[in-house]
Amino acid sequence: MKEEYKGSLLAKVTGITLASSLLMGIVILFIGMTLYSIALVDQYITESFCLARSTSVVIDNFPETERITDQIMDAYHSMTDEERIDFRSEKYREKFSFIEQDEGWQQLRSILGTMRKSSDVQYLYMGVYDTETHKLVYICDPDKNPQTLCPPGEWENPDKGELEKFLSWDGKGQLYDIGRSTRHGYMCTSGYPLKNSNGKVFAFIMADVTLVGVVKGVGLLAIQYFIALVIILYLIGYYLRKKLTKTLVDPINSISYAAQDYVRDRNAGITATDHFDKLEVHTGDEIEHLTMIMADMEHNIAAYEQALSKAVADREREHTEMDLASRIQMNMLPMTFPAFPDRDEFDIYASMNPAREVGGDFYDFFFIDEDHLCMIIADVSGKGIPAALFMMASMIIVGNTAMTAKGSDPGAMLTAANKIINMHNNEDMFLTVWLGILEISTGKLSTANAGHEYPVVRHAGGPFELIKDPHGLVLGIMEDTKYEQYQIQLEPGSKIFVYTDGLPEATNEDNELFGTDRMIEALNKDPDAVPEEILKGTKHAVDLFVGKTPQFDDLTMLCLEYKGGHKSSRGEKLKKKPLSYPSKWTFKDKIHWH
Repeated sequence: MKEEYKGSLLAKVTGITLASSLLMGIVILFIGMTLYSIALVDQYITESFCLARSTSVVIDNFPETERITDQIMDAYHSMTDEERIDFRSEKYREKFSFIEQDEGWQQLRSILGTMRKSSDVQYLYMGVYDTETHKLVYICDPDKNPQTLCPPGEWENPDKGELEKFLSWDGKGQLYDIGRSTRHGYMCTSGYPLKNSNGKVFAFIMADVTLVGVVKGVGLLAIQYFIALVIILYLIGYYLRKKLTKTLVDPINSISYAAQDYVRDRNAGITATDHFDKLEVHTGDEIEHLTMIMADMEHNIAAYEQALSKAVADREREHTEMDLASRIQMNMLPMTFPAFPDRDEFDIYASMNPAREVGGDFYDFFFIDEDHLCMIIADVSGKGIPAALFMMASMIIVGNTAMTAKGSDPGAMLTAANKIINMHNNEDMFLTVWLGILEISTGKLSTANAGHEYPVVRHAGGPFELIKDPHGLVLGIMEDTKYEQYQIQLEPGSKIFVYTDGLPEATNEDNELFGTDRMIEALNKDPDAVPEEILKGTKHAVDLFVGKTPQFDDLTMLCLEYKGGHKSSRGEKLKKKPLSYPSKWTFKDKIHWH
């Protein structure tokens, strides 16, 4: 229990309160002692100054004072500096022995003694601040204690500030100086000047008060104050412990126990929601408010868990549906390679890597007739489900248009497909398309480009080179757009490489694009490789460039190598069956995306 109390809230609050009270008490003590000391010192200053002033009035009526002072100072000035050094020597004392026999000096000493007895001032004497030697020379001291007596002619070194203060006093306020002497410790010296008939100061009546009483008084007061402070702090601590236990610690402990019960029941599978409702906390402050918040939180957590369970189930169902949509999309693309094992006039390979579960890119290749191979690669605007739905619809439209078009003009095929897409494009989506038809017997490649990336061609024995072919407008923007075809002549050993913008626009951590120059460089690392190896090598170069940066766009590539126009003797011609769609079919009625 002792260890628990050490780290408890009650111990911390009590400790902080007592520490604060102690600190405040010390500050108050310091301020009080300072004010007390100032007041006491001021009292001593006033008392000593008044005594010096009263004594000077009495001394002014004694006619021998100036004569005595002059005789002592004449004897003092008659000595050399070396002779003045040891003022306690017999030789030095003999210089001033005459004055102690002087009746006037004895009367002066008697007057000073009488005045000192009338006050609590420790020392009252007469002295001269000598401006030549900068010494305080004693004239008359009534002290009867030989240890503290200052005989006539004896001197001491006053502080520079004290000397200037006394000699330049203008008669306003109280004349005093507080300093420390080796014989008396801290002293408060007050003085009042004695003036001759010409108004010139010739000596001072000095009154000294030791500050030992001040120190003793302050120390005694500090002890009394400290004892009172300890008693008060004990009473405050006892009261705080009782009060805090009732109004703070017990309510918080009840909340803590309720929280422990809540966690234990949750781990045990108990779904009770009244752990905080049943608490009897009526403090009328933030603790009671906290209890109400905890009760609301308990109910909200229960409701959130139910909603979360439903959301997780919905998410899992959506994931399953998304996975199914991805498989359906990928199944629409030619994924079996080699694609035409009975045809040895060419080799073709393609790949698609979507940025999400489903993508907006697609590719396709099929025979229009025995001598014409159609190749399509396209990039749909947008990403995710809307792009995937538009991609599948566009793939059907472009593919069926190519299959059902008369002749082998890719431009006419894209023109026809564009009209159909514009008729039903209520969502204003669009796509870029590159469509090529290879006449296998001759190697003539007829192509049309609807806003797609430039193709890359490698002629037999040469490097891959970017072909900046004529571009038309993307499909889905303007219904009456017409697309023109152009031809590329392939020889045995030639290759055609097409791709979507996800390849040159792949971005690394420094926000730098892969670009067409790096793409051409990757293709030319091994230009004689088969199409499959060319695509894998290009994808590897992109992965090394991108690093850990997430893929932003779909990346689709297609490569065909033309080997010659001879016919295969191993099988029948392969032809893709046309895909049909109802004449009144629309995207809005059959496929919905938002």
